[in-house]
Amino acid sequence: MKKYKMETIVGIFVVIGVLGIGYMALTLGEVSFIGDDSYLLYARFASVSGLKTGSPVEMLGLEVGKVERLSIAQDQQMAVAEMKIKKGVKVYDDAIASVKTAGLIGDKYIQIDPGGSGTILKSGGTITETSSPLDIEDLIAKYAFGDVGKSKKDEKKDNE
Repeated sequence: MKKYKMETIVGIFVVIGVLGIGYMALTLGEVSFIGDDSYLLYARFASVSGLKTGSPVEMLGLEVGKVERLSIAQDQQMAVAEMKIKKGVKVYDDAIASVKTAGLIGDKYIQIDPGGSGTILKSGGTITETSSPLDIEDLIAKYAFGDVGKSKKDEKKDNE
């Protein structure tokens, strides 16, 4: 009798432990079984250099979503970022999406200026106004080799 009591107590603790680990895995993995509390938006960029799946999407300094997928629109020769935005966050059709860098050499993220035209983008909508990231390497190379203040006309004169 005493043997079965001890096995029962150990079994209960094992079941509680497994349920706790399962809950933590689902919570930290951001898996949702009951409905989805986000919607998809798309943005087309000339370049998404350094941006990755899972990169944050920020608006007004707050994280409002994540980059779900990156792809190429072959017909327009543009990179497409698919973003998962939290429900309740309103993005208007005149919004501007920019690829920014967190810090000097930090990770890339998408910053959205929400706009305010009055027409809210629905799930599956596309942000048409975008700006690609600055290439820090190009800027450093221009500074190092003295090309910072030169215009296109100056460069042509140097080449002649």
